[in-house]
Amino acid sequence: MQETSSNPSRKNLWRNIAVAAIVAAIAIAGFVLFSAKDSAPEVTYTTLSGEKISSESLRGKVVMVNFWATSCATCIKEMPDMARTYTKYKDQGLEFIAVAMSYDPPNYVLNYAQTRNLPFKVALDSQGDIAKSFGDVKLTPTTFVIDKNGNIIKRYVGEPEFPALHQLLEKALAA
Repeated sequence: MQETSSNPSRKNLWRNIAVAAIVAAIAIAGFVLFSAKDSAPEVTYTTLSGEKISSESLRGKVVMVNFWATSCATCIKEMPDMARTYTKYKDQGLEFIAVAMSYDPPNYVLNYAQTRNLPFKVALDSQGDIAKSFGDVKLTPTTFVIDKNGNIIKRYVGEPEFPALHQLLEKALAA
C-alpha cells in the first residue's frame, strides 16, 4: 500500500522537476536572445555633398539613422523635431544621418534639405542598399538609434515619442 501511494508522489516530483527545467531553459534562452545586441550594419553613406561616411568612422558616437522620403507626410511632420533633437545633442556626441529612400528623386531631397536648412547630414540611398542592410527598411519614417559601440539600441517605425527618445539619447550619450 505504501509503495502505490508513493509512486504518484514520485511521478509528480519528476514531472515538477521536468517542468521547472523546461521553464528555466526557456527563460535562459529568452534572456540570451533578447539581451544580445544587434550590431548596426557596416555601410557607407554618401551625403548630398558627396562625402562618404563609413559606419566604422562613427564608432564612439551615438548615431541616429533616419530613413525618410520627401513624399512621406509623417517624415515631413517629424523633421523639425528631428532637427531640434540633433541640435540639442550634437555637442554631446550625437551624429545624425537622414537617409533618403531610393525612390525619392535626388533633386527633391536636395531641395528639401537646402530650403529647410537641415543641420545634419543627408544621404542618398540610390540603389536601396543601405535600407536593405538595415533589415530591408520599407516603411518611412524608420529611425535607428545606435550606441557608441555600433549596436542598435532602438528602432522606431513611425514618428518617435520625442521625450522618450531624448531620455534614450541622454542615457546612451552618458554611457
